Amino acid sequence: MAGRGSRLRPHTLSVPKPLVPVAGQPIVHRLVKDIASVVQTDIEEISFILGDPAFFGEDVIESLTSLAEELGARATIYRQDEPLGTGHAIMCAKDSLQGPAVIAYADTLIKADLSLDPSADAVIWVKQVDNPEAYGVVQLSDNSEIVELVEKPTDFVSDLAVIGIYYFKDVSVLRDELQYVLDNDIINGGEYQINDGIKRMMANGKIFKPGEVQQWMDCGNKQVVIETNRQVLENESKEGINNVSSTVQNENSVIIQPCFIAENVKISNAVIGPHVSIGRDSEIKDSVISNSIIQHNSLITQANIKDSMIGAFVNYTGVAKDLSIGDYTTIHE
Repeated sequence: MAGRGSRLRPHTLSVPKPLVPVAGQPIVHRLVKDIASVVQTDIEEISFILGDPAFFGEDVIESLTSLAEELGARATIYRQDEPLGTGHAIMCAKDSLQGPAVIAYADTLIKADLSLDPSADAVIWVKQVDNPEAYGVVQLSDNSEIVELVEKPTDFVSDLAVIGIYYFKDVSVLRDELQYVLDNDIINGGEYQINDGIKRMMANGKIFKPGEVQQWMDCGNKQVVIETNRQVLENESKEGINNVSSTVQNENSVIIQPCFIAENVKISNAVIGPHVSIGRDSEIKDSVISNSIIQHNSLITQANIKDSMIGAFVNYTGVAKDLSIGDYTTIHE
């Protein structure tokens, strides 16, 4: 999670993308908890690869340490000082790369069965997509083993896109192959890639199997974050989870589920929902809001908005219907 999340600006100018809340929880918290809930084994350690300490500071480390401890694991923090690719990022944590491990990119959420195939040396989770030419995809053998990784194929290879979650029975094997990639300056697209380590494992006879996910929810830009928020709220509603805090103050307002509304939110003369997330201590007055995310400590007045993403400590009065407003912004139309 070392990137700056430039495609999600202005929301990532003050908060690292993996800590942007979706349906009330930071993206990386949801991802780690989802993985922990389905791998069906105790987790000893969670390693986080972060970027610049000026951006990923002590507050980020405290958040991630608490997340690991909540799951009964210890947290280790590593830094990637230069954006030199996925393979380089993973090798920043080489001191932790031993034994069975899951490696995941921290800007994606999933709904999946992550049961592990004991006959596989590694599992790469994939999702069937309509436009495989836009993704890295896997090529399967006749016995459904992964035999090749192809980045954005111009000719059809398969429609199974790599989502960025991997399992290794012994991740030290990947570590050693990535060390070879670094030592021999094997670069693709100007960076050191995890795929080059994986391809070396395949060439040495390691068995890779695909794992399929039911939902793959990207968090790369504003539109897909809002869609991910919608999907998460729908999923939790089906599981019977009530995401409206008992401390919400509701005056003459309607809440159309599913929604997430945090502690001490005040709502008056408003219609909220469906698919709206509102952070703690925010206030909504005389407004209609749907399919949107509003972070904590914001005030929204006389607004009619949808498909919007509004940061923390925002003061907005107006009628615009599609907004992307960063933290600490005041707008009165």
